[in-house]
Amino acid sequence: MPLPTSRRLALLTSASLALLAGCGSSSDSTAAKSTPARVAVVASTDVYGDIVRRVGGDRVDVTSVISDPDQDPHSYEADPQNQLALSKAEVVVENGGGYDDFVDRMLKGGHNDSAQVINAVNVSGKTAPKGGELNEHVWYDFPTVAKVVDRIAAALTKADPSDASAFGKNAAAFKAKLAPLEAKEAQIKKEQGGAGVAITEPVPLYMTEASGLINRTPAEFSEAIEEGDDVSPRILQENLALFSGRKVRALVYNEQTSGPQTEKTEAAAKAAGIPVVPVTETLPKGKDYLGWMTANVDALANALAK
Repeated sequence: MPLPTSRRLALLTSASLALLAGCGSSSDSTAAKSTPARVAVVASTDVYGDIVRRVGGDRVDVTSVISDPDQDPHSYEADPQNQLALSKAEVVVENGGGYDDFVDRMLKGGHNDSAQVINAVNVSGKTAPKGGELNEHVWYDFPTVAKVVDRIAAALTKADPSDASAFGKNAAAFKAKLAPLEAKEAQIKKEQGGAGVAITEPVPLYMTEASGLINRTPAEFSEAIEEGDDVSPRILQENLALFSGRKVRALVYNEQTSGPQTEKTEAAAKAAGIPVVPVTETLPKGKDYLGWMTANVDALANALAK
């Protein structure tokens, strides 16, 4: 498999420096050998970008296409800078499942056929339920994230075999920190399993399902909100009745996507004294993946305990 242009240039540069070292000092040669090219990685969002950094450490150069909470992956349009990064990438991590189709479009446009592409939905093995739609938000599913971490380590090792040991150790350390999150979900399931919750979008469903909670929100409501469509008055009233009738114990609210109908939903929950658990699709400022997800699971547990 041919190397991307960036790696070929880096290797040629290293080779040139090595030849020149014959006419220079040994310290020049040592300096050339101590600064090998880092693996160029592009991630569709900062969620995957952060995970790659945890596995790759200082041996990777990561570009996250979407890192602004106000950007919507579903409607993102490529810009020249990200197009250039993808054209040079050795490893690409995308979510898949229709969430970030812009990655495949840009890869094709950049004529980068040599990149190793990790598609998280494909790695997860998840498919749409019969008669339903696939929930593509697989970064809220910790077993899937563990599988993606292994794939990232393998891809980085293929790109940079000399650092295979470091990649493997970093991946193992990351997965070890996922275990307490799964344990906390299991604890919620043990203590609160069967409790009803409401959502505004399917974003947190893998987390709530792993915690044994039942989503009571009308599918027509959450699907319409996710697609940016209007909700019918009948469905909106059916959704609001979940709170006035106290049929749910918490509202898990995607605070990155709000509008009149989700704001009415949040207001109804607060008026009924039902806790609201805010979640997001991308990393909040100052958070890494593990800290973010720990806060999410803790907030859910605390809301149900009230």
